[in-house]
Amino acid sequence: MTVTLTEKAEFRLRTFLLGSAPDANAITKGIRVSVKDGGCSGYEYAMDVTSSPQPDDVVIQQGKILIYVEAKSASLLQGMVIDFIDGVMESGFKFSNPNATDTCGCGKSFKAGDCSPEGVPCS
Repeated sequence: MTVTLTEKAEFRLRTFLLGSAPDANAITKGIRVSVKDGGCSGYEYAMDVTSSPQPDDVVIQQGKILIYVEAKSASLLQGMVIDFIDGVMESGFKFSNPNATDTCGCGKSFKAGDCSPEGVPCS
């Protein structure tokens, strides 16, 4: 399982995680990446800060960032690169997903094949 952060994305996440409230579980604090039904293309990316990963999450460490990938979303996120862009017209995390056969204009949702991979089913 591979989900990669660019250097900019890793820096932004590290800064955000260090700046968030102190936590007794700071060693396990990281981001949880998943896919849910929604968006204008069928699937929508979700990224949350967590100190309590689910038992079946796939755990990836990149630099000082722990990435927890929801198990049922893993096949839809395999090989994805998360970048951070900071511009005049647009700022935020950008997802480059090799499994996406189509994306919406905002880049926050995608379609994967016929919506029947092993991940979350389309609604």
